[in-house]
Amino acid sequence: MHNKFISVFAAAAFAIGAFSAPATAQDKPVTLAGDVMKEQITLDDNGGDRIEMVAPDVVIPGDRLLFATSYTNTSGEAIEDFVVTNPLPAAVRLSEGSDADLVVSVDGGETWGKLNDLRVESEGGVSRDAAEIDVTHVRWTLASIAPGESGRLEYYAIVR
Repeated sequence: MHNKFISVFAAAAFAIGAFSAPATAQDKPVTLAGDVMKEQITLDDNGGDRIEMVAPDVVIPGDRLLFATSYTNTSGEAIEDFVVTNPLPAAVRLSEGSDADLVVSVDGGETWGKLNDLRVESEGGVSRDAAEIDVTHVRWTLASIAPGESGRLEYYAIVR
């Protein structure tokens, strides 16, 4: 079962949807690379907790993972309003305490907003405030990426 989780995470790390207003699919002026790391707590020399990020050989429910997308503008021009959209794998949920300004979708990418502003319809047609467990996608809009500029976009998730 654990290997299934890893393959889901690896696939999700590279299943990044990126869209840019000025670029066509043939241009690909921005390269993207995804990765997943697991938060591991160990003891330091003084007996205190030390948090390390490690490659996730095995994951179990409750593990905290860091999903990241690195980007680089490989063109000679600034790229404006570049959008990166990452679907969350079904085996994880967005971590509590995530950035309140993170733009998310709770309906498969149909609508977007801050989590606190979104609602979901539960069984029986009753609407409720959206929660981290409802998030299906995260999205970032980069106002401008200068020629040669690189960066990294991240979010934490918990294995279900």
